[in-house]
Amino acid sequence: MSAGTSSRRERLRRATLEEIHGAARKLLVEQGSAAVTINAVARQVGMSGPALYHYYAGYGELVGAVTADFFRELAAAMEQARDAHTGAPVGERILAACRAMRAWASAHPAEFGWIFASPITPANRQPDSARRRAGERFEQVLLDLTVELWETRPFPVPDPAGLPASLREQLAVYSATLDGRLPPEAAHVFLTCWTRLYGLLCMEVLHQLDFAYSDLEPVFEECLRDVADTLGLYA
Repeated sequence: MSAGTSSRRERLRRATLEEIHGAARKLLVEQGSAAVTINAVARQVGMSGPALYHYYAGYGELVGAVTADFFRELAAAMEQARDAHTGAPVGERILAACRAMRAWASAHPAEFGWIFASPITPANRQPDSARRRAGERFEQVLLDLTVELWETRPFPVPDPAGLPASLREQLAVYSATLDGRLPPEAAHVFLTCWTRLYGLLCMEVLHQLDFAYSDLEPVFEECLRDVADTLGLYA
């Protein structure tokens, strides 16, 4: 097989994969996650269900590939917001990335809900998975900024001795996965801030607070101010 033929086949394969991903996304947005099945996606792109298995080994692999797309989009939006403030204090870049995360999630609630329903866990961190790489790219945006903040202007941290033993142990393990770039007590602050922001955003996108709020932006901004105070961004 010539290099030209191989290249053409690869381009056709990539185009088909993009079409498959687009079909899955259309079903998700218009009909909900339950509508995203192998057969439904195949019908959208004009092929049979069995034919789709030439591209993905099964439903789980398709879900992983589509989820990777969403993670990449979200990460890119946060990186773009961060880089728009290149040269600015790290605190400004953190706030810009957080606001970009909410903006993308608000504009793409179905996709964000899909991500939320498919978290990356130790059990599904395949060594060379596109989903794993895309998810970690998303995770790294705020993590790297927090590490930069810690290295240039350390934020207040709790006394490790005052934390429950189980929590200290878990934080030590997590800190080790970061190669110690954040010591356990600093990792605790980072994770506390992250869970507050991400948790609020998930509740907003999943309409869990609709009983009280019709506009969550001021609530998110209030949470963001609390996070900024915790990290000493306004000091």
